[in-house]
Amino acid sequence: MPKTVRVTIWNEGRHEKSHAEVAKVYPKGIHGALADGLSKQPGLKIVKTATLDEDPEHGLPEAVLARTDVLTWWGHMAHHEVSDVVVDRVHKHVLEGMGLIVLHSGHYSKIFRKLMGTGCGLKWREAAEQERLWVVRPGHPIVDGLGEYFELPHTEMYGEYFDIPQPDELVLISWFEGGDVFRSGCCWERGKGKVFYFRPGHETFPIYYDANVLKVIGNACRWAARGVGGAYSLECPNVTVPLNPIPKCK
Repeated sequence: MPKTVRVTIWNEGRHEKSHAEVAKVYPKGIHGALADGLSKQPGLKIVKTATLDEDPEHGLPEAVLARTDVLTWWGHMAHHEVSDVVVDRVHKHVLEGMGLIVLHSGHYSKIFRKLMGTGCGLKWREAAEQERLWVVRPGHPIVDGLGEYFELPHTEMYGEYFDIPQPDELVLISWFEGGDVFRSGCCWERGKGKVFYFRPGHETFPIYYDANVLKVIGNACRWAARGVGGAYSLECPNVTVPLNPIPKCK
């Protein structure tokens, strides 16, 4: 893993423009809050922040992704507007080793659903409930520096069943005031890349200023960072010359 992890932060960026209550909580946008919080953490360098309406290509042209070790993704109301060309490009970079951190309502993003191969649906409720996130994989790099659990006073509930493939590693489970539970910190490997889904976050709750939330995202960036090694091959070659001689059938 490189000593400095290069992070690009992608945010849909629509709520902040159209809802005054969101702009009040996130005056710099969710991407701005994440950039401010992550830039203070050791070993992380913010390459850029990008949004859906940024040109060219939602702010994610090849040149940006080529110098990104980890991409964070937040979207909600305009998943369908994300270009399939950009999704395919991000998908290719993940398979080749770029890390992807999918946040909150990004569970319905095109890129997450493409990588998971499932519908990625879930239950939800907006009631400003208390959330308690339990660490169920102590010692995992993503939960480094946390205790047994941490709490968020007002959150949007996400509940099971969460339609995702079985995580390679489950590091956090949420309990909500209303009684629901949810797999809130899920890890997968796809090709050479690592994917982490992290549930907390909402456009009208100041969750992306919370120290524990930022700690988890920062840890996840270091865990998922693009590594070194050989290229990931998408080819399926026809091997006409065998390694060992094959006797002909009589």
